Amino acid sequence: MTVLEEITEWLSHIMFYVLCAALIAFVTYCLYVRHVHQRYDHIPGPPRDNFLLGHTPTFIKAITKSDGIIHDLFLEWAEKYGPVYRINSLHFVVVMVYCPETTKTVLMSPKYPKDPFVYKQLFNLFGKRFLGNGLVTAIDHDIWYRQRRIMDPAFSSSYLRGLMGTFNEMSERLMDKLEETADTKTPVVMHDLVNCVTLDVIAKVAFGVDLNLLKNPDSPFQTAIELCLKGMVYYLRDPFFKLNPKNWKTVQQIKDAAELLRATGEKWIQNRKTAVENGEDVPKDILTQILKTAEEEQANNSEDHELMLDNFVTFFIAGQETTANQLSFAIMELGRHPEIYKRAKAEVDEVLGTKHDILYEDLGKLSYLSQVLKETLRLYPPAPATSRWLSDDMFINGLKVPGGCVAVFSSYVSGRLENFFKDSLKFDPERFEVNAPKPYYCYYPFALGPRSCLGQGFSQMEAKVVLAKLLQRFEFSLVPGQSFDIKDTGTLRPKSGVICTIKHST
Repeated sequence: MTVLEEITEWLSHIMFYVLCAALIAFVTYCLYVRHVHQRYDHIPGPPRDNFLLGHTPTFIKAITKSDGIIHDLFLEWAEKYGPVYRINSLHFVVVMVYCPETTKTVLMSPKYPKDPFVYKQLFNLFGKRFLGNGLVTAIDHDIWYRQRRIMDPAFSSSYLRGLMGTFNEMSERLMDKLEETADTKTPVVMHDLVNCVTLDVIAKVAFGVDLNLLKNPDSPFQTAIELCLKGMVYYLRDPFFKLNPKNWKTVQQIKDAAELLRATGEKWIQNRKTAVENGEDVPKDILTQILKTAEEEQANNSEDHELMLDNFVTFFIAGQETTANQLSFAIMELGRHPEIYKRAKAEVDEVLGTKHDILYEDLGKLSYLSQVLKETLRLYPPAPATSRWLSDDMFINGLKVPGGCVAVFSSYVSGRLENFFKDSLKFDPERFEVNAPKPYYCYYPFALGPRSCLGQGFSQMEAKVVLAKLLQRFEFSLVPGQSFDIKDTGTLRPKSGVICTIKHST
């Protein structure tokens, strides 16, 4: 036997054993998937597309469709299968929950950590550290709690009162831009404009940086945020996206965008630290407050620095995009409902008159405007869902749910279910009138409990100032023929961008 024949025989043996091992591994995995199915198949749910992939093909089809969002599919299933149903992907099981008592039990307790599958994935974005262990994504309670303790003083009501000057200043820039638009009678995409404002606000009040995006709309920083938002959707929902060669250029652009955000944060934070160490006057913004509290907590090692960068990225991804989307949807719904528009404008005129700057005390008087913003969040929660890990068995709506799965709570779906809200698809701010029945654990656009959104007070103050100034100074109408559909970019935004014509208020 020649050496070549021996090598060939040796390789054939190896190939045989490798194929046998692969076959055994595949059969073992299939048996495990079957075991998972048997544990959870007593829970109602839609038929699986196939044994191994579960409902994954349906999800991918829903994501790629141009005329709908996946959350409408979840709503359809909730109406068909009830307040708790199961969906499968490979050996993973997700239980969708729209039961108020379970929502209260799980979200209000620190006992149930965030879903490690989703939130650990967002630590990186295609291999680049992204949200890391920031406030939104931290799974470990101790890591999260330490950060929250550092952040809390920067979002206290007393501190937020001092931000009214910045809210007014940045809103005035939008008013100046709309002045030009009203004079030229050019239709504008309102989402693009309010997105610039909310990004300017978070940069200024959090980091003392003036981006002035209404005059510099092609900022690479803003482009990087858009790319990262798209990247989050691809990364979380399509496991095959990065494997397709035609997507490699996009993947690299997303990685570069994530790198730009962190490099920018590194620069701004280091500049501020240097200024503080040199005894220079520094802005009394959120970054200064965080650095002060971090010093008091002795949170100054290299990992603490990385956590600060994680939260820098989190602020920009979660802090401006969600507010911009809420404002855009509110403007859209006001444009679609003249009677609601008229009442909101009348309240603003009564409270503000011709006042140039809005005071903190004025915000509490704009009660109907608050109702408009809350109703907007019911129908269009920018962050549509949150999830928790169920490590132990529990009963949900009379059904035993075995531990070792993820429970998803969708504010989008619960806000559109008829058994929670009558005429649920109707935009009706009266649902949140002071004497109206309060929603019972079925309205949670900022989540609930200890892991609820730290910046919700900040966000709603900002939204109210921008919307009040818009109603005070201008009249707007929606350009006919545009879509009122929703676009899912990780957060929910108006598909059309809300195209309006602007006139000076009479």
